[in-house]
Amino acid sequence: MQIYRYPLFNSWPEITKRPSTDYSGKIETVREVMAKIREDGDAAIRQFTNQFNNVDIADFKVTAEEIEEAVSIIDDRLLKAIHIAAQNIDKFHIAQKMPHRVVETMPGVKCWLKSVPIERVGLYIPGGSAPLFSTVLMLGIPAMIVGCRDVVLCTPPDSQGKIHPAILFAASICHITEIYKIGGIQAIGAMAYGTESISKVDKIFGPGNSYVTAAKQFVSMADCAIDMPAGPSEVAVIADETANPEFIAADLLSQAEHGSDSQVILITTDEKLINDVIELMGKQLKELPRSETAAKALANSRAILVNDLEEMLGLINFYAPEHLIIATKDASDLADRITNAGSVFIGNYSPESAGDYASGTNHTLPTNGWAKSFSGIGLDSFCKKITFQEITKEGIKRLGPVIETMAEAEQLLAHKNAATLRMK
Repeated sequence: MQIYRYPLFNSWPEITKRPSTDYSGKIETVREVMAKIREDGDAAIRQFTNQFNNVDIADFKVTAEEIEEAVSIIDDRLLKAIHIAAQNIDKFHIAQKMPHRVVETMPGVKCWLKSVPIERVGLYIPGGSAPLFSTVLMLGIPAMIVGCRDVVLCTPPDSQGKIHPAILFAASICHITEIYKIGGIQAIGAMAYGTESISKVDKIFGPGNSYVTAAKQFVSMADCAIDMPAGPSEVAVIADETANPEFIAADLLSQAEHGSDSQVILITTDEKLINDVIELMGKQLKELPRSETAAKALANSRAILVNDLEEMLGLINFYAPEHLIIATKDASDLADRITNAGSVFIGNYSPESAGDYASGTNHTLPTNGWAKSFSGIGLDSFCKKITFQEITKEGIKRLGPVIETMAEAEQLLAHKNAATLRMK
């Protein structure tokens, strides 16, 4: 972990720089795969599943029997944990429903906003080194709450052509039955363009490796909407002398184990805390199965010593982390002043992994600084908003002259005439 002491403002861009993610070398591969999928459909999916996943699959679709079998073999302890997490996620997302309001902007002129579900959505669930069944809940539950007509789930098969049972169990909780054993670029292509077996979706959600990210960016240019720009996972911790260094070490490692390109940052006013955290990370790292991955991520990670809380706040809002843990004496007060973050965890007893799994908030969040302009996934992500207006005879008499004046000033006389005829 790199250590910076009292950096000046003009050095902030350099010390908060993310690991570079260059997709240029992957885009050509993505382009070739996508062209083949558009041309050959299912045959291309089979070819690339064999090439990239080393497995031959005749029928991609998961059967009802496979889902039932998965549910029957889930460990009871895990089954209970998934149910509790699903209940919390459901509660938090249901609370995001907005009441329907009709606004009379002037007598005879009524306007309102209606939230309409996206009809067909696609969920991509990584299933390689870490099968992310929790992401099924994070994406499937809000899609279910808003009432998306069709939900398609794609996830890569293992070497035996099977899907991790926890992924299938989580999908069953979300009432997702259209599940396909397809991963990587070919999964994004299948959902974006459609094949003989899979109908095209309207929007694709979900994380993935750099090839999946490049594929999502590629299809978003002209063919299919996506949830948000994505980059490697990241967590930042802001802390003072009241923080628990053992907790912080665990929090930083929990994000570092995601991937070698993950980034973790500690910003503090206490130099002793930095030394304690680094020492404890070294001890905890030895106990982790993914220690090699986490160790590589730590090479891109920083501990930054600052003068005071104001500087700490300025630096963290400049960085705009995906996840932010506030471990300070006045954590709640500082939280109110955070303007750029995907999700915030307040106090010593709020680990980032709570949001990843079970507190109720969504873990699909903006990375790579996009928290300055993007929100995490919520109900609105699965909807489009349609505005309506209804104008009476009295209303057009009042509003018509305003329309006429503005249209004439913009030299759009057909616009003016549409109001003038109605007033007559």
